[in-house]
Amino acid sequence: MKLEPIVTSLLDTDLYKFNMDQVIFHKHTDLCGEYYFKCRNKGVTFSEDVVREINEQIDHLCTLRFSKAELDYLRSIRFIKRDYVEFLRLWRPIREYVNVTRSDSGELEIVVNGPLFSAMQFEIYLLEIVNEVYFRMNFDYDSLKRSAEERLDQKIKDFNSGKYTFKFAEFGCRRRLSREWEDTVVRRLTSETKNCVGTSNVYLAMKYDLTPIGTYAHEFVQMYQGIDQIPLAYTNQYAMNDWYDEYKGDNGTALTDTITTDLFLLDFNRSMVNNYSGVRHDSGDPYEWGEKMIRHYEKYGVDPKSKLLLFSDSLDFDKAQNLYDHFIGRTKVSFGIGTFCSNDTSENALNIVIKLQYVNGRPVAKLSDNPEKAMCRDADYLDYLKSSVAFRIKREADRKE
Repeated sequence: MKLEPIVTSLLDTDLYKFNMDQVIFHKHTDLCGEYYFKCRNKGVTFSEDVVREINEQIDHLCTLRFSKAELDYLRSIRFIKRDYVEFLRLWRPIREYVNVTRSDSGELEIVVNGPLFSAMQFEIYLLEIVNEVYFRMNFDYDSLKRSAEERLDQKIKDFNSGKYTFKFAEFGCRRRLSREWEDTVVRRLTSETKNCVGTSNVYLAMKYDLTPIGTYAHEFVQMYQGIDQIPLAYTNQYAMNDWYDEYKGDNGTALTDTITTDLFLLDFNRSMVNNYSGVRHDSGDPYEWGEKMIRHYEKYGVDPKSKLLLFSDSLDFDKAQNLYDHFIGRTKVSFGIGTFCSNDTSENALNIVIKLQYVNGRPVAKLSDNPEKAMCRDADYLDYLKSSVAFRIKREADRKE
């Protein structure tokens, strides 16, 4: 089964890829990164035909270049700088950086290896390709789309009836049913409700004149683990300092859980609290996290109502509404909702990720506030990172006694 090209624009990715890449372009062009694919669903296998099609789609991806109109759009985003856009005029995805194979047991194996400023860009494109190839070649796509349409119709009715009252952004690139379906979802949610305030998908933001939304991901903090001079338990500090130096408080929502929120808060001091407009939740109990962040703001005499809590961990609309009802009036609240928007069908969505695992040959890891989300190919390094984090947290606590 031969498919039409899946990625047809290099803007068809999450905004935070450009945000992070701009910092790397200005500050860390010497870093090389190695990324690995993982499917968290049990029992999912990929046939030889599916893997062949994935490889052919990547071949096509690597023929793409940014058009003048796309570069002009990137220039129009207030915090994207002209020299970085000029770099993108020259940049292209390089096929030799990506290797896709199939294990004897049918597991999909993907490795991306190259200069970090280039390797990191592959993640979203590859996930879009894997998802769409998998669902189009293993299921009746038209049937899946009909079930998705029925569910989307109901979601829109629930917003317009007042069942749901919160604002959110569509974060569905990486696990979407298809490019076509994400386009439909974004168009309808933004035109038929007043609740969808934008999308992480830069191409769709350009197409529908929407706000592109996103700051940085775990990989941005992880990459500092690969820099020799930086102590592991201080990587949040270095990441936030570089981010603020690049954006001067614009584009300022901090991700808290790369190496646990408790450690993050040690570096989220009075200066950083004032420099960043809010924080994003992506693992652990969201209610406990939100209460912890409110107490942290209050500790520094900052009104939590002036700061944003952005929730983005495996949300559906019911979970989001409950969180909104709990925190509204005490702080600003918003949501990034992905799979539930872009791949809610009669079949289970794939839970797939591509994670940074090495920087300059050194292992890196994400701990998060949910131990099940930890991903590291070097068990000894993961133990060492955990002990480094625990040591600093304990030392800081002892100093307060």
